[in-house]
Amino acid sequence: MSIFEDRESNVRSYCRVYPTVFASASNARQTDEAGKSYIDFFAGAGVLNYGHNNEGMKKALVQFIEADGVAHSLDTYTTAKREFLEKFVSVVLEPRNMPHKIAFTGPTGTNAVEIALKLARRVTGRTAVAAFSHGFHGMTLGSLACTANSYFRNASGVPLDHVVHHPFDGMNQTGAQAVQELRDIYEDSSSGLEPPAAFLVEPIQAEGGVNVATQEWLLALQQLAKDLGALLVVDDIQAGCGRTGSFFSFDGMGLEPDIVILAKGIGGFGTPLAMNLIKPEHDEHWSPGEHTGTFRGQGFSFVAGREALTYFEDDALMNDVKRKGAVMEQKLRDLVEKNPGRGMTVRGKGMLLGLDVGDGALAKKMVAKCFEKGLLLGACGTGGRVLKLIPPLTIPDEDLMEGLSLFTMAVEEGLGES
Repeated sequence: MSIFEDRESNVRSYCRVYPTVFASASNARQTDEAGKSYIDFFAGAGVLNYGHNNEGMKKALVQFIEADGVAHSLDTYTTAKREFLEKFVSVVLEPRNMPHKIAFTGPTGTNAVEIALKLARRVTGRTAVAAFSHGFHGMTLGSLACTANSYFRNASGVPLDHVVHHPFDGMNQTGAQAVQELRDIYEDSSSGLEPPAAFLVEPIQAEGGVNVATQEWLLALQQLAKDLGALLVVDDIQAGCGRTGSFFSFDGMGLEPDIVILAKGIGGFGTPLAMNLIKPEHDEHWSPGEHTGTFRGQGFSFVAGREALTYFEDDALMNDVKRKGAVMEQKLRDLVEKNPGRGMTVRGKGMLLGLDVGDGALAKKMVAKCFEKGLLLGACGTGGRVLKLIPPLTIPDEDLMEGLSLFTMAVEEGLGES
């Protein structure tokens, strides 16, 4: 590993959690160059919803490459983009009666957040954006201003202005009562707080500690945004694309976001793709070329992403996600019940679950023990105190159960040493 340590920047991070050199991967397993196999409960930080080297996507990509398909297209029209758009509209937007336009941004989630912030400010003529405690939206400056984590914010080098942070659901009050407190502040002409351009919210804060907003809170927030003339912008970058047992994490809640931000799993194969779904009346505020990006026309991602969308032509995968998610949640709750008095809690939805062990140093030790046993996962939340489980949605049952067994052993060993 000397070349990495000698020449790669000190800013590298995940390699410090997984100190090995990976050589191959298939579905929910990675194998290092020494031949050791690891069960993957990290899945590229939520990118690999459909596993490593998904067979259907791999076949489609190979055919595309051999046919000299257009790999890079900026925002010109291509057959690959058309097929992706047609599939996305037919299996995601039309069944939900969503009229939204689709804006392809740069290749990562933070690019999609930036364009959403620009447009919300353009539409409303306002500067400030309201975001929430524990939220994570990206590392570029606009997105970082909306991110709450002080470790990330402190690396910016400049003031992170024009964003106000409010408590996320359950951090202070919960449900409609929490939003009523916000309403009282915004509607008080002497509060000193101006109505924002947008409320930027994750229905499930994955990096923030797997904090799940209630339907009541989200609906009340939507109404507040409407009453204030602000946009409701939903960041579904990590929790979307089937992770919770439906395509969007907010499906079935009655939400009608002005903008939905997608990335990570939308590219299917692990190739980069990010995009915004924008209500048509807001999209009209753009002029051509006001936001560009060299890599917003990813042919490989359109091909693999289209193949991923076939999973949503019926309910088979989503029903399986709900089943596996219930198994995972029960295993975590059993672990909590076996260790009373340790203050551990379980949060999440579908196959996005977190075990809050209450201490970042303890969680770090548990992650290291998982790695030693052949399980990849990461920590999140305040101080890294939450162990986050996000295996591929396609993980075989035997790998899921083995991974949960390894996880249980690592947690119990960590508790025994603390």
